[in-house]
Amino acid sequence: MNAKLTLTIDKEVIEQAKRYAKSENRSLSNLIENLLKTVTDKEGSKNDEIHPDVAALRGSFKMPKNLSLDYKKELREAKDKKFLNYLNE
Repeated sequence: MNAKLTLTIDKEVIEQAKRYAKSENRSLSNLIENLLKTVTDKEGSKNDEIHPDVAALRGSFKMPKNLSLDYKKELREAKDKKFLNYLNE
């Protein structure tokens, strides 16, 4: 069940978050919901085993069937794509 939440956040932070969400083809609500899920996860020990850069990508893409097992390569490619999208705005 969804509910409304009112937040007071610096205007520039909101604008940056909107641009980021748009570049990831996600809504700002989805982005914030996933962030809150991540920081309030009761099973935080699972995240301790994941590199922080990889954990930050949680929910930002759907894993393709042909995903390489080389997470460093995948992470680098995802960051490159994100950076190039940001530059093209």
